[in-house]
Amino acid sequence: MSAPATTDSTVMSHRQVLEALSGLLLVLFVAMLSGTVVSTALPQIIGALDGSQTQYTWVVTATLLTATATTPVWGKLADLFDKKTLVQIAIVIFVVGSVISGFAQSAGQLIGARAFQGIGVGGLQALVQVVIAAMIPPRERGRYNGYLGGVMALATVGGPLLGGLIVDTSWLGWRWCFFIGVPVAVIALFVLQATLKVKTVRRDDVKIDYLGASLIAIGVSVLLVWISFVDGSFAWLSWQSFAMVGASVVLLGAAIAVEARAAEPVVPLRIVKQRTTALAILASVAVGMAMFGGAVFLGQYFQIGRGYSPTEAGLLTIPMMVGVLGSSIVSGRLITKTGRVKPYIVVGAATLVLGFLALGQIDHDTSLVLVGGAMLLVGIGVGSSMQNLVLAVQNTVPLKDIGAASSTIAFFRSLGGTIGVSVLGAVLARRVEDHITRDLTAAGIPVSGGGGGSLNLNVLPDAVQHIVRNAYGDATGHVFLISAAIAVVGVVAALLLKPITLRTSLDLAEAKPKVDVAS
Repeated sequence: MSAPATTDSTVMSHRQVLEALSGLLLVLFVAMLSGTVVSTALPQIIGALDGSQTQYTWVVTATLLTATATTPVWGKLADLFDKKTLVQIAIVIFVVGSVISGFAQSAGQLIGARAFQGIGVGGLQALVQVVIAAMIPPRERGRYNGYLGGVMALATVGGPLLGGLIVDTSWLGWRWCFFIGVPVAVIALFVLQATLKVKTVRRDDVKIDYLGASLIAIGVSVLLVWISFVDGSFAWLSWQSFAMVGASVVLLGAAIAVEARAAEPVVPLRIVKQRTTALAILASVAVGMAMFGGAVFLGQYFQIGRGYSPTEAGLLTIPMMVGVLGSSIVSGRLITKTGRVKPYIVVGAATLVLGFLALGQIDHDTSLVLVGGAMLLVGIGVGSSMQNLVLAVQNTVPLKDIGAASSTIAFFRSLGGTIGVSVLGAVLARRVEDHITRDLTAAGIPVSGGGGGSLNLNVLPDAVQHIVRNAYGDATGHVFLISAAIAVVGVVAALLLKPITLRTSLDLAEAKPKVDVAS
């Protein structure tokens, strides 16, 4: 049959590529919506489930953690099995996780369901990049990054708005924040079945490094649990800290040893050691920590710190999404025209730092114009850097390694985001607790159970509500300053990237004449 020929990007028209992209973009939309739709609703959700600030953080962290741990496995599977089938499996896992999340009866159950949902999210995030890379050459891919940016912006703008509307609509309720993605995912499943056709190279010697993946997942999990509870449940210098940090170091060290010897490692060290990949990983970790770690608390700032409704909080995040959409489209078009990617990554990383520095100045009564301008800068930084870092790495590897390379970048970006959310969430919880304790004491209000343990402000007296809101409004700026410091690492890594011109061929081998290099 001639099926493989029809999947070759050199014979696919722009219309055919767009048809194939339609289902993939729906998949990307669903994956991003799962996180953004709860961002503005989460204070209401955790309040309804009588959860704490730590549980608030872990509802986000649980999904990021499992998505991070499974991303390299999905990427490796994409190099070995049918990509279309894998995408559909990831969608089914996502749908099941969404339904379970919607029926959760406690914060603990919700965290567990979100962790399961994250397995599907990890697959969707990794596989969309892999399939697109298998269809479109790097030089042309910049042109389509605008579509990706548009979907990212729509999900990021529409998600908070949709989540806010859902929790503000009495006959729906917060559970529909999780149910709402199910029909979109099912539609994506059928669209992919009809439109997605990619060539699959099957291999008989399939070996998945489950040991390495498990060691990475457990090692990172132990570290994140320590971050969440240190300085609260136990001291920094305590036997618990030494035990958990020591266990994490041993597990991650063992993971590196396993990856170095595995026949099919989930994180191929030969790819990671390349200069472009190594620097892109460093920048992605920094961008992920700054973006996920900072942006996840914006909804909390607007609602708890400023007293806006979930719908209003969603509307207030629009400047950031405008920045993401505009910068991703403009940078994508310019990259396709010039073939150069480094300048846009550098500018994006630097703009991200400036945006977070501006957000670091906010408190409970900062002008919304200033907050909106700072969010616009953050959005421009994200749109100019995040997708282009993946593009730079994909340009350096042959088509047969595109899954491993793409998922490696996604893995470290998600890892950075997971650590960022945990670290910044822990910092925010400690500062909020200190602020509330100080202000309650100054006001002569008993501190015991001082209102800081629950995010359900409606059950608190007016005087305590005011103190809690001010505490969250003032403490959030400190979190963004930390995000800015982290993002500086991304700027340094971007500056050290080699200037490259993106290739116009689908595979690395096509860009070079065949030469016998055996020696």
